[in-house]
Amino acid sequence: MLKIHEVLLVEGRYDAARLHNLVEGTILTSDGFRIMKDRALQTMIKRLGRAQGLIILTDSDAAGFKIRHFVTGLVGAEHVLQAYVPAIAGKEARKESPGKEGLLGVEGIPDGLILQGLQTALDSRPYKADDQSAPAPITYTDLYEWGISGTANSATRRRKLLQQLGLPPRLSKKELLQVLSTLYTRDGLAAQISQLEEDY
Repeated sequence: MLKIHEVLLVEGRYDAARLHNLVEGTILTSDGFRIMKDRALQTMIKRLGRAQGLIILTDSDAAGFKIRHFVTGLVGAEHVLQAYVPAIAGKEARKESPGKEGLLGVEGIPDGLILQGLQTALDSRPYKADDQSAPAPITYTDLYEWGISGTANSATRRRKLLQQLGLPPRLSKKELLQVLSTLYTRDGLAAQISQLEEDY
């Protein structure tokens, strides 16, 4: 497994599922072109990229490059590392026909080429990622004890918290944990949740 400090952004959930088998780190999706119109998602990606650095890994077709350029401009090139996979003709096994340009997406690229693209991006960074500077991780147990996952009314409390923090409401439990651990320390988030309880 390749351990990365930066947040890794891919296009869709199949790409993310594939990368979870290759990479240890925070993996989020642009949900295709949704990132171009979803303000909350844009704000979250911008905050994460500026806090921790962002690696963009999109398909090698025109749509992938359009997303790549948009996100780079959004976050700022100085906070972004570009990871590329080669343009290989073909289609993914789950699809009936190839994509518009007849190229494999990230999910269909061989492991070695994906890891090579990521390592090349990491080698190009002008700084050394310092894992010691990362915020203390927040755990699933914390989410449960704070009443924002797995308890009565947790969905309502989680929605209110995400709204208060300016984060997208549709984060999965795993994405929620990764995003909160990147942006907040345990104590800092506990203070935010205390404020939520006062307003609740």
